Amino acid sequence: MDPHLLRTFVAVIEHRSFSAAAQGLGYTQSAVSQHIAALESDLGTQLVERRPVGPTVAGERLMEHARPLLLRLDAARADIARLQQVRPARLTVACAPATLTPALTKALAHVRATTPALAVAVRVRGRDDAVREVLTGAADVALVDGVAAPSDPLPLPDAGPMTTLAVAEEPLALLLPADHPLARRRSLRLPDLADAHWLDAPELAVPLGQLRAVARSDGFAPHVTYDGTDIRGLAALVASGHGLAALPLPSTTGLPGTAAVRIGAPRLVHRTEVVHPRTPTSAVRALVAALNG
Repeated sequence: MDPHLLRTFVAVIEHRSFSAAAQGLGYTQSAVSQHIAALESDLGTQLVERRPVGPTVAGERLMEHARPLLLRLDAARADIARLQQVRPARLTVACAPATLTPALTKALAHVRATTPALAVAVRVRGRDDAVREVLTGAADVALVDGVAAPSDPLPLPDAGPMTTLAVAEEPLALLLPADHPLARRRSLRLPDLADAHWLDAPELAVPLGQLRAVARSDGFAPHVTYDGTDIRGLAALVASGHGLAALPLPSTTGLPGTAAVRIGAPRLVHRTEVVHPRTPTSAVRALVAALNG
């Protein structure tokens, strides 16, 4: 399967348009049509509905494979390129919003103090995008967070030849309005809250899909979606009664109009992990050491 054809296929499905895919890829629309036809011929089935543009059943199945396949190809290219590069004095950190904490800024300050000529860039990205940036060489290191049982790894995208290391673990808490009937509880059972109103804030709070998985429930339906990275904006929605959110306990301190109650069951932790190549730069090693110090 030609990866060039596969990239064209993904672009067409994502844009739901042959012309928009052509513009994004820098191809002519005719070339995009030829790529799709060649891929369909190779696999022996129609992959794209033309009017309106969208995946067939076979196309939907192929999309499940396409993104991971293309990511691993990009990761392989970046991994080989690292072996041949003379690495400049730079450190690019891709971090999920909840990982941009005082601990990270303090660690970065320590690294800069010990390497004065180091150029540092910090990029706030979604959890999956932060890992992808390391895989593809766009970032030197990623900090990602998530929820897991104390002995389990975080559910991350296929990281290929990457190293992951836990640098922080915190209790998990439920953020709810200060006047909520449950606000005075010492702890709460997550499965008991499956039918509550929830805020879907995937870049700040625990994604609802993860809550369903750990609580083994089909509940946790989103009542309001918050597509932002400002925790005070999320807290304002919670305080106004728009829904509940699960957050690491330290993140809930000092949020007006809210209360935080620990989640006692199932036993879960909010973990922050560092993701970096198997052969990290000296700046990445120094950052990891500072985070663990």
